[in-house]
Amino acid sequence: MSATRLLVLGMVRGYGRAHGYLIGNDLMSWGAGEWANVKWGSIYHALKQLTKDGCLADETVPPGRTDYTLTAKGEQEFQRLLRDALRRPETRPDTLAAGLAMLPSLSRADAVALLHERLAALESRRDAARKQAAEWHDPSHVRELFGLWEHTADSGVAWTLGLLARLEAGTYPMAGDPDSPGDPGSWVILKLE
Repeated sequence: MSATRLLVLGMVRGYGRAHGYLIGNDLMSWGAGEWANVKWGSIYHALKQLTKDGCLADETVPPGRTDYTLTAKGEQEFQRLLRDALRRPETRPDTLAAGLAMLPSLSRADAVALLHERLAALESRRDAARKQAAEWHDPSHVRELFGLWEHTADSGVAWTLGLLARLEAGTYPMAGDPDSPGDPGSWVILKLE
């Protein structure tokens, strides 16, 4: 799954209508180049591919800028990518990071349910790694690999439990809540001074 694809769909969805420079400028200001390996070229490639796939519609606006809007297929793809990013623990952190950036696009109940799926998967991975380490014999140093997997999954469990607690306490406005940035077209362009 491409974190860039999720982020680009989410940005267009959030603004309701957006052009490549706005999307790229916002993602770069969020530091997405570091945590999701987003590059200017990958943003424009994603816009073209998502348009070709029918997820975005494009329109040329004078003086030659292209604006993009989300199609019904694009909304479905966005929701699929976002839900997968939250429910499935991946080896690469960019997928989860992209999902977290778009988290308010979900209702609180949906986000909590998806994170419970993630929690169950992480607990299963942790327990499996613990069992593998206990049963492993030769070569003995390979046990460290299972220990790493156990530790990584266990820290993911702890972090997920913390996020669940914050969501259940109402810490962040989610889709459907007052002042939520999760509804399509609800974003405002920030004016930098």
